[in-house]
Amino acid sequence: MKVKGLVAVVTGGASGLGEATAVMLAQLGATVVIADRNREKGQKLADEIGTKACFIETDVTSEHSVTSMLDQVSEQFGSIHVLVNCAGIAIGEKVIGRDNIHQYESFQNVMKVNVMGTFNMIRLAAERMERNDVDEQGERGLIINTSSIAAFDGQIGQAAYSASKGAVAAMTLPLARELARHGIRVMSIAPGLFETPMSEKIPESAREAVGKQTPFPKRLGKPSEFAQLVVSIVENTMLNGEVIRLDGAIRMQPK
Repeated sequence: MKVKGLVAVVTGGASGLGEATAVMLAQLGATVVIADRNREKGQKLADEIGTKACFIETDVTSEHSVTSMLDQVSEQFGSIHVLVNCAGIAIGEKVIGRDNIHQYESFQNVMKVNVMGTFNMIRLAAERMERNDVDEQGERGLIINTSSIAAFDGQIGQAAYSASKGAVAAMTLPLARELARHGIRVMSIAPGLFETPMSEKIPESAREAVGKQTPFPKRLGKPSEFAQLVVSIVENTMLNGEVIRLDGAIRMQPK
């Protein structure tokens, strides 16, 4: 697919990786729907991008919220061609901590947003994509999910986050196989530590250590580099059913 002229929904699009993706897709000629819970940031970003973007407040864990958003997209733009799932949360919590054990509720919350929210978006968006006319390559749509290197190199305290991102990685191939007959591709990106609001919660010393451990380049990733990979996936139809690590060749240590 060519980016220009596509309609793309980016969840978690008001900040971080989602923001960079929304901006780049719009710059290349796509119409971008910023789907996020943060109305203030989402609307501000849409205003900054201009006529190629709009903001729709969306809770990815709610069927009603997602359906309402997709209905608005259909009414306003006619179709949805690309879904980029960037909405997610992270926690750091040990199973046996100094003062207490891992909270069951916090584990559930991470799984609800990162796994159930991602799948909720996939199932409802794919149903809309299936209605699209095929392009010259027989393609109707594309879904790009955000996993993490934590799915493979999970550190101490990342049991919940790693489990959720591992689930995202694991569903990539079966979804790609199932949706292939509809001309819908499914890919996932597994980024390392990037310069996002989520990484800002990590102590500066820890972020510097990760940067130094990265073989090359010796720094954190930039959101624009994530967005560049999204664009590459959009434009390369042969990319399907795969999880791509975007991490400068780092392999995370236990802690």
